[in-house]
Amino acid sequence: MVRDHRKQGVHENTRDIEESVVTDFSDRMSYGGYLDLPTLLSAQRPISNPEHHDELLFIVQHQTTELWLKLVLHELENACARIRADELAPALKAIARVKHIQKTLTEQWSVLATLTPSEYAEFRGVLGNASGFQSWQYRAVEFRLGNKNARMLDVFSADPSAQAEVRRALEEPSLYDEFLRYLSRQGYPVPSSVLDRDVTRAWTFSEELVPVIRQAYEDRDRNWSVYETCEELVDLEENFQLWRFRHLKTVERIIGMKTGTGGSSGAPFLQRALELTFFPELYAVRTAIGR
Repeated sequence: MVRDHRKQGVHENTRDIEESVVTDFSDRMSYGGYLDLPTLLSAQRPISNPEHHDELLFIVQHQTTELWLKLVLHELENACARIRADELAPALKAIARVKHIQKTLTEQWSVLATLTPSEYAEFRGVLGNASGFQSWQYRAVEFRLGNKNARMLDVFSADPSAQAEVRRALEEPSLYDEFLRYLSRQGYPVPSSVLDRDVTRAWTFSEELVPVIRQAYEDRDRNWSVYETCEELVDLEENFQLWRFRHLKTVERIIGMKTGTGGSSGAPFLQRALELTFFPELYAVRTAIGR
């Protein structure tokens, strides 16, 4: 016997809206209003003519990356401020959030990798010289982590507000600088050459710092918070390198060995970025431990 679900008040493949659910937003804050969705969703404006189907993918990929980078910068600046105030636990919370964002950014490359060489070639020309190399937020993130290069300021000379933000990241101590200053305040024998260094310069390896880091690793119980922070920073660097690697492989997959739209050599330029490091002493200490 076939049962009549309607007579029992069951609606197939539907869900009744509960009476308490708000449906009138004539004078209330709505989801779309809070997020300003009209502005957000109108920001994707393909310029290929006729409009190429896959250009929307390319735009959304890069716009969402910029949104995540905005949050990464927000959290890194918070982490620096917390460490500066000797509040290590909240700083680690901010770093943990950055690590999760990094994983999301790395996974995003798999979406762009669905763009085939022939599809991209059909609209690549409309990009002109636009390139991710010109992302001021990406550059500020690198500077906040210690890979500083004052010459990069020239890239943003046509955008004074962006250049000002990159300059601020250049001139302020990096996350690593703040951590090492924290160690000094906690009584660790951080060399004066490290504490007094020019923070606008890229971090370079300090042999004198390795024994200081080794102290935290070899007496974990006494130095647990510092030991934990060192490992969190290693996670940050590893995640960043994975992101760089996925970027390289996605570029190779889509344009092979072509030069970049911004004038770089393309894949070879990205390959060299894999040689950059943020926290070299945190890797060198691994060789020193147990000798």
